[in-house]
Amino acid sequence: MSELINNREVDVPEQTRRQAMLKEIIKELHAGKSVEEVKARFEEAVGDVTVAEISAMEHSLMTEEGIPVSEVQRLCSVHTAIFKGSIEQIHRSSKPEEQPGHPVHTFKLENREIERLVNFRLDLHATKFQKNDSEELIFKLLEDLSLLLDLDKHYSRKENLLFPYLEKYGIYGPTKVMWGVDDNIRRMIKEAKAALNNYSGNAAEIGVQLEEIIKEVNEMIFKEENILLPMSLDKLTEDEWVKIARESDEIGFCLTAPEQEWIPERAAEPEGAVLGNEEGAAPQEGFIRFETGLLSLHQLETVLNHLPVDLTFIDENDVVRYFSHGKERIFARTKAVIGRTVQNCHPPQSVHVVEKLLEDFKAGLKDAEDFWIAIKDKFIYIRYFAVRDETGRYMGTLEFTQNIAPIRALEGQKRILSE
Repeated sequence: MSELINNREVDVPEQTRRQAMLKEIIKELHAGKSVEEVKARFEEAVGDVTVAEISAMEHSLMTEEGIPVSEVQRLCSVHTAIFKGSIEQIHRSSKPEEQPGHPVHTFKLENREIERLVNFRLDLHATKFQKNDSEELIFKLLEDLSLLLDLDKHYSRKENLLFPYLEKYGIYGPTKVMWGVDDNIRRMIKEAKAALNNYSGNAAEIGVQLEEIIKEVNEMIFKEENILLPMSLDKLTEDEWVKIARESDEIGFCLTAPEQEWIPERAAEPEGAVLGNEEGAAPQEGFIRFETGLLSLHQLETVLNHLPVDLTFIDENDVVRYFSHGKERIFARTKAVIGRTVQNCHPPQSVHVVEKLLEDFKAGLKDAEDFWIAIKDKFIYIRYFAVRDETGRYMGTLEFTQNIAPIRALEGQKRILSE
């Protein structure tokens, strides 16, 4: 009669008890109990735990218990170690995610390359470096870390393509926590590179940094493949996966690339068809009359995309409504951000800056704010403008981003045409 039993069904009181137990275990860790103490209790009292329960637990800790994102993030690695041996594996009879080109297949393909890089090359060179801190090994470690920074594309696809869809299903906790850990890994790699570039004989200290990077990268792979991706497969529709696959090229791939385009096993779409009536659907052709002229929709979009700047507009409710799509965008933008609140488009560490800026704009304390940062050979000028109507009512915020390095380099005068 086993075929009549649904082993995944848990009655409501039991589910509530398990959820409460999970929260108590994490709170005990927060209070200072050792991993071994808590792990023994977990295995005895809870048993198998589903991906959904972990997600609900993290969300509840932040929304109901008031534990900050940063604290849940700090505990993330610890509770991952506890859950590692007990996460329920959900088997599916049909697995499009195993087909080359499917976003999940690509994420896992990249993870195998990342594992090879950190667990073989980087680990080997780090071990040798502790015995012989030669210039040759410093160069090899710098090369390894430069390659590893390519995982920024892997993480960016998660943050800018996958997370927006999960948020549409009400899943915020795990995405905020994971984004924070992603940023921490990025920071650690850059700090290790800086330490090697300015090496002063502190081999042991750098060794600790490299060991921590290897550990965190491996733990992130586990979290992705055992929590994030299974949860995403449970929630996202096939059309949503198709959209993610189509937009992935916009950000790029890490250390490898999909072997082929993923084409779902279903009826072919008519040429020029769009998926659903969501963002990305082609607007009806027509004309827009301005106070100073008349443009077709096609002309207007083409003009905006030819501006030598990146434009992004969020409305009065902090929702991203539009971004321009020029040839050389400075920061990655994908169509998945349309309809997403701007707070969820930023890592947890910088959300407070966004909140303060919008608060000042809405209160009428500011009409503009400027930032500028140097990134490699670019000098990025970022400007924010409060958009107000003729009565002064706040309608939203316009972000204006431009690489002004070529402008800053100008000298003298130019009065004739280029040849």
